[in-house]
Amino acid sequence: MRSIYIIFILGVLFIGCIKTEGPLNLEGKIIDECTKVQVPGRKVIIQGIKEINNKFVPVDAGQFSTDSAGCFKYILERIKNVRYYNFCIVGDSDYASKINKLGLLELKENARYLFFSVNKLVDLIINIQKISNTDYCDTIYLTWESNKVDYTTLYPFEIVNHGITGNTFDILDYFGLRWIGDNVNSTIKTRVLEDKLTLIHWELVRNKKRNKTTDTIVCKRDLKHIVYFKF
Repeated sequence: MRSIYIIFILGVLFIGCIKTEGPLNLEGKIIDECTKVQVPGRKVIIQGIKEINNKFVPVDAGQFSTDSAGCFKYILERIKNVRYYNFCIVGDSDYASKINKLGLLELKENARYLFFSVNKLVDLIINIQKISNTDYCDTIYLTWESNKVDYTTLYPFEIVNHGITGNTFDILDYFGLRWIGDNVNSTIKTRVLEDKLTLIHWELVRNKKRNKTTDTIVCKRDLKHIVYFKF
């Protein structure tokens, strides 16, 4: 037990002695997590995690992009007293954004062979339709998540047919997307993470009773993924 304590203290002292300023040559590559193929043209924004007024805030530390072979070389100008850096891979319609946090010690030890992975995005279509004939004014709520990433931050979604006159559509902070009324026939187009668990949550409110349902799917590359919810 004493030896573990000594090693811990030495480690803390060693980290404290690491030089935090000056240029650091970085080399590496970005790969597709599933195929392991190197991904060209990926933009990466670097943020230093700096303590300001007793709070740790991200500050700009530079940016770079992978070349046509998915590799990169970059000279990082280290920021005084900054010991952690975020490498923020910018997302688009092909790949999701991703943040990799590296400590200065790890960054220095692996400076010449860094590699990051990115997750491919695939299409998902959700169809909602009311088919029941009831006298109740139903309300349906919808949310989804992919690999525990919430739909509001994962990828922009598009809704086809919000509803006809007399129906309302809204985005709520907690409940998600909402449809109210009898004439519900909508399509939501979005993208989710390839080969990751995607959960689609429905909540139907009818006659003051709530009924929750969750669909679980794993979306594959180059396949059409359509989920139907009829109530």
